[in-house]
Amino acid sequence: MAKKVDNSAATPALIKLTEMGISYGLDIHDVDPKSAKGFALDSAETMGVDPDQVFKTLMAEVDGEHVVAIVPASSTLNLKQLARAAEGKHAVMMDRSRAQVVTGYVPGGISPIGQKHLHRVFLDESAILQEQIYVSAGRRGWSLIMKPDDVIAATGGQYADIADH
Repeated sequence: MAKKVDNSAATPALIKLTEMGISYGLDIHDVDPKSAKGFALDSAETMGVDPDQVFKTLMAEVDGEHVVAIVPASSTLNLKQLARAAEGKHAVMMDRSRAQVVTGYVPGGISPIGQKHLHRVFLDESAILQEQIYVSAGRRGWSLIMKPDDVIAATGGQYADIADH
């Protein structure tokens, strides 16, 4: 399932997965940076994939702690449920420019894997229903194709009910 990528073009996510020996596929496609739908929904449409299989990586703060929330493109993040999953009281979305600094990835291409710093990761439990899911590979238009449990293994994350479907 792993796809060879020229190391000069590899993102930190691809490098980490290779180092960990975790299998993945890679889909490289065009995205419209001005799409009103957002990168995840645009990617799902471009790839011809069910939006419930394409997951977007969102950065949030729970009681001041940076956390990663991964939810289906077809859903929205429920901040109250994220706070509960993180055993906190209050969650807010991180500003896009701050997210870029914190993760090392450009918004629209933020991967949950290979970020500059380790953060707690919460993958919406709906991922369990999918044989494979698509998450950002660390560049706009680059999507990793992985088993949900492999996303958990690669990030040290956990499943949680964090999306409004």
